[in-house]
Amino acid sequence: MGKQIIILVVDDEQVHRYMLCSMFKEWGWKCVEADDGRTAVDAVQKFAYDAVLMDVRMARMDGMEAFKRIHATHPALPVIIMTAYSSVDAAVEAIKHGAHDYLTKPLDFDRLRLTLERAVDKKQVEERKQEVKENKDNKPESKSSAILGVSSSMLELLEMISYVAPTEVTVLINGESGTGKELVAAELHNKSERSNGPFVKVNCAALAEGLLESELFGHEKGAFTGADQQREGKFIQATGGTLFLDEIGETSQAMQVKLLRVLQEQELQRVGGQETIHADARIIAATNRDLEKEVREGNFREDLYYRLNVVTVTVPPLRERRDDIPLLVDHFVRKFAAKNRREVTCVTTECMDLLTSYSWPGNVRELENAIERGVILMRGEYLTEKSLPLPIQKQGLDTNSPGKAGQDLSLEAQNKAHILDILEKTGGNKSEAARRLGITRKTLKKKLDKYDE
Repeated sequence: MGKQIIILVVDDEQVHRYMLCSMFKEWGWKCVEADDGRTAVDAVQKFAYDAVLMDVRMARMDGMEAFKRIHATHPALPVIIMTAYSSVDAAVEAIKHGAHDYLTKPLDFDRLRLTLERAVDKKQVEERKQEVKENKDNKPESKSSAILGVSSSMLELLEMISYVAPTEVTVLINGESGTGKELVAAELHNKSERSNGPFVKVNCAALAEGLLESELFGHEKGAFTGADQQREGKFIQATGGTLFLDEIGETSQAMQVKLLRVLQEQELQRVGGQETIHADARIIAATNRDLEKEVREGNFREDLYYRLNVVTVTVPPLRERRDDIPLLVDHFVRKFAAKNRREVTCVTTECMDLLTSYSWPGNVRELENAIERGVILMRGEYLTEKSLPLPIQKQGLDTNSPGKAGQDLSLEAQNKAHILDILEKTGGNKSEAARRLGITRKTLKKKLDKYDE
């Protein structure tokens, strides 16, 4: 985080205030004290705090009344309620009326820090939203975007990016394989204050755990066989810029602990080293997994999930943004026509109808692969359905033939049929089938395992 965090601590117990302020000072934050609710209400009128940590039970205006008054005049200021177990019901009621969160005494300090940091980060985003609304000249569409889309879901995504990009918050990008999560991460970087710095990408699913640790944190000379010189990791390479952790859900529990430390302390050590190195990179992570479910099942650490999930950006699958398909088709046709020195004047109506009606289990990546193949195999100046991959042609025939049930199948059933058809055509070769579908082999295996359930 850039500027120093300033927290207003409201508690009538002087010892508790002193303990909290001492701890905040160790974290590099500034603490201002108030010994009752009325003093706190007056304090927020005079200074823009990043968050308020408020006890419930105080002699002179209790925490609940103080919260209501603060929230009425400063709705974007996050207030975290501290309470004993006997007052939890009151704290829950405060959450319903706009309090950011509540914590029970005795406080879990790791949880306290995480809660406050998330509150401050979300405040940044809310302030950015308000800034955009108040400045009519600063519209989300004012800057050019590398993301193509005219559908309502994509316009909402672009708007969210315009709010989040200029802040320092950690962002978690959700979306199926092939939807363009890396493109969204790059857009967040390019429209951020760190755009002049590096944009460093790491696919967490592509490397074994030992290699991933060295890739992220770097290693000392002699740390392991083949480490003939010191090497900086991706965290340090991304200094002043953005580090994109793709497929974060594929990391092991041991790696999650190490990632949590860097995110929390902004410090790391190279593999085989003792030196503590400061890390200054904004973190953007992406996953095609349901991390909430992974947390419930014990596969993903809850504390790391909350550290990553300050702001969530969801990229919709292509089947839910069919209005964007003609725009994407035109873009890919031009791209691959230029690359392969082909003359393409237009896409036939029949071909476009087929492309817009197809279910696209591999999303934009599969569409891109299909158009590249079509441009290479086309005859003449028109892209027709005959140059598209056979599974797409076949689904079109099944959908349009009388007496066929393809049109009535659910999208999930269509996806399954298409994937199994591709697998059959590749003789069971999962790597080749994944390539044709535009998804990773690991994603294909997960889909097949699901079909076997």
